[in-house]
Amino acid sequence: MPHTPLDPAALAVMGTPNYTHAMVTEGVSKWLNIAGQVGVRQDGSTVEGALEQCRQAFANIGSLLEGAGMTPEDVCHLRIYLTDRNDILALRQARTEFFGTDKVLPSTLIMVSGLVDPAWKVELEIMASR
Repeated sequence: MPHTPLDPAALAVMGTPNYTHAMVTEGVSKWLNIAGQVGVRQDGSTVEGALEQCRQAFANIGSLLEGAGMTPEDVCHLRIYLTDRNDILALRQARTEFFGTDKVLPSTLIMVSGLVDPAWKVELEIMASR
């Protein structure tokens, strides 16, 4: 199912890599909405550091996509909750590792004062369609 970026000339160019204002998906037969994923391993332990937490959260998303018979190519929206602006570069690195450099997504980055567990630095939600 192709996802087509939508960036009308009437909107500002945001200058953020791999970003689009909106995504058009037609003929959808399956939707997947994934609840917030954090840097927690299968055994319930939290990984250390912003980059590793971002990587783990994306790995958790990958497992859920696979369980639904989907891939990162099916992701059509990403919502990010981040507790520290200094972790944006780590987030971008993990995002590029997971999606590659060519995947364009509408995404929302929300700076928050904290997450449910004070050790958590990032929480990711996605929507996917196929």
